[in-house]
Amino acid sequence: MVKLTLKQQRFVDEYLITGNATDSAIVAGYSKKYAGQNADKLLKNTKIKTYIDERLKELGDEKIAKQEEILQYLTSIMRGEQTEQILRGMGEGYQQLIDIEVGAKDRIKAAELLGKRYGMWTDKVDIFGEVVFITGDDEIEE
Repeated sequence: MVKLTLKQQRFVDEYLITGNATDSAIVAGYSKKYAGQNADKLLKNTKIKTYIDERLKELGDEKIAKQEEILQYLTSIMRGEQTEQILRGMGEGYQQLIDIEVGAKDRIKAAELLGKRYGMWTDKVDIFGEVVFITGDDEIEE
């Protein structure tokens, strides 16, 4: 991680939340006058820019599912290892949240998506036409 002053670090953390450089600089402790005139300079600072990139990568890694995780999840649905919650009426307007097995349609869809991933189903395509080759002598060969 890049070393920043505490004020710069607070600026980046606030900027990642709001996307507003001027307001973020003020919240971080810079004066309103400085923030208004120099917020864009803070964003151009190479250390701050590098820190922003590092933080965005960290946040992205935490929040975005990777390919392996998606494949594992689809496999667990296909195998019936996942449950889903529904509301069941218990009478007199009372409802209870219960867990049920994932339905057959969802399991089939998961299997279909996994099959597509591994190229198990391909469409047959017939291609007809002539191939024309042009040589360096500008003669056409078939």
